[in-house]
Amino acid sequence: MSESDERLALPPEEVRRIAFLGTPEAAVPSLRALVDAGYEVALVVSQPDRRRGRGGRRTPSPVKQAALDLGLDATDDLSELDRVDPIELGIVVAYGRIIPSAVLQRIPMVNVHFSLLPRWRGAAPVERAILAGDHETGVSIMALAEGLDTGDVYETEALKIDDDVSSVELTSQLADAGAQLLVNTLERGLRRPDGTLWAEPQNGDVTYAAKLERSENRLSFDMAAVDVQRRVRIGRAWTWFRQTRLGVERTVARTATVESATPGTIVEVSPQAVSVATSDGIIDLTEVKPEGRRAQKVGDWVNGARIEPGERLGIDPSTE
Repeated sequence: MSESDERLALPPEEVRRIAFLGTPEAAVPSLRALVDAGYEVALVVSQPDRRRGRGGRRTPSPVKQAALDLGLDATDDLSELDRVDPIELGIVVAYGRIIPSAVLQRIPMVNVHFSLLPRWRGAAPVERAILAGDHETGVSIMALAEGLDTGDVYETEALKIDDDVSSVELTSQLADAGAQLLVNTLERGLRRPDGTLWAEPQNGDVTYAAKLERSENRLSFDMAAVDVQRRVRIGRAWTWFRQTRLGVERTVARTATVESATPGTIVEVSPQAVSVATSDGIIDLTEVKPEGRRAQKVGDWVNGARIEPGERLGIDPSTE
C-alpha cells in the first residue's frame, strides 16, 4: 500500500447504506443483487444520458435505467455524493471515470473488477483475456485505490474461458458471478474480528488491459485461424469483401492443409459455412453481417450474394 493509499477512507465494520457507481449492462446484476440483499442504496451515480438509435433520442445508461426501475435516486453528477451523507461505502462496477482522490479519502469504495488481478488491470480485461488466449479469468472484489486497479483484493472467483465464448457472453457470466461474490463479501464483512481489513495486496505478474483500438476489430487472414477467431469473439469484427465492409459475427477455427491458397481466399462454400484460408488453416464463417443489413446465417448470405470459391476477403479497395 502506498502512502497516498494510506490516506483513503476505511470501511466500517458493518455496511448497510451505500452508493453505487456504474454504467453498462454488466454493472446491473450487482446493483440488483445489492437491493435484493437488503442494502440501502442511497444514490446511484452513472454516466450522462447518451443519444442512441436512429432517432438520436437521449436515453439513460443501463445502470441508470435499472436504478429508475428500482425506484432509486440516480444522477450523473459525482458531487451529489455530498448530498446524501452519510455514505458508509461506495460500490463501483464499470463506472467509466476516474474517481478523484478527494472522494476516496472521504468515502471507502469497493470495486468489482472482471479479471483475476493483477492480470489485466485496466479498461478491457475481458477482451484482452480472449485475445491473449487465456484459459481462465475471473472476478476480483478490490478496495478501490488511487492507482489503476492497484488496490488490495478481498475475494476472487475464477471462471473458465470456453474456446468459442464471445466477450459479450463472458462479460455476462462475469457480471453474474461478480454480483454474487460482492454480496457474499459484504455479508462476511470487510474487516476481520481484530479490526484489520480482509483485503490482501495483489500477488503475481501485472498485465494491462488497454482500451481496444479500432484496428483490432479488422480481420487479417495472414494471422493464425485461432487468432482470427479471437478477434471475432471480442465483437465488431469486419473485413473487406467485394469492396464493401462485411461484419463477421461467428466463426469456427480449424487446422487444415490448404495447398496454394493465399490467406483470405474462399476455399469452400456450403450452406453451413464459408471456409477461408488463413496462415495456418481454415476459418469457417458461420454468421455474417453484410454492410447495411442485419446479421444473418451464412447460408442466407451465400444464397443472396452467390459466393464462389476463389473469391478473396480482406482486400482493401483503396489499395487496388
